[in-house]
Amino acid sequence: MINPWLWAGAVAIYVLFRAWYDNWRGPLKAAEVEAFMARVEAGKSAEHNDPAILRAFLEADDGREFFMFNLVKIATGEAPHPETGAPTPRQALMQRYTRTFMPALLARGGHPALAARKVAGYVDAWKVGPDPGWSIIGYMRYRSRRDMIAMATHPKFQSIHDFKILGTAETFSFPTRPILMLLMPPRLSVALVLLLAAAFLQIALLVT
Repeated sequence: MINPWLWAGAVAIYVLFRAWYDNWRGPLKAAEVEAFMARVEAGKSAEHNDPAILRAFLEADDGREFFMFNLVKIATGEAPHPETGAPTPRQALMQRYTRTFMPALLARGGHPALAARKVAGYVDAWKVGPDPGWSIIGYMRYRSRRDMIAMATHPKFQSIHDFKILGTAETFSFPTRPILMLLMPPRLSVALVLLLAAAFLQIALLVT
């Protein structure tokens, strides 16, 4: 006999997942953009970025998810720890930043879509500067532009910004929207996992 509570539970879990994973608040409003830009211009991130580019990105918000492409060259050597002043490997400082960044990203429905280490220099390059020695690339999914800027301007995130600066020799990032992505999206993979789990539990109940 089919257990309706089992399947209802699977559906409820998926609904909760979508409630967390999707942006239900729509695009940023003009007042929100102004409030967030005031935080940006008062914070540390304004020291290294052009606020006009960020403002244009926020004002053009369509409420949809996006993916941030990141190229990072991790710094070598040591630097004073921002909190203790003790000489600390710069790679460890970068890892300290990442340990705070990732949970904050996940809490807002974001996650890494792809992360990879570089294994060789440029094998094809046109009219660009020499390879500075990139270390890693990251392709990060953000639930919305609101989530990105809310996280970036949060006091907890601002407090670890120095770790990123000291741990990074060079970096650049820009938002993208995939044209083609063959990896299974979480909306589908989570549905399949829940479907399989419910099916196996249903079979187990039937044979006992």
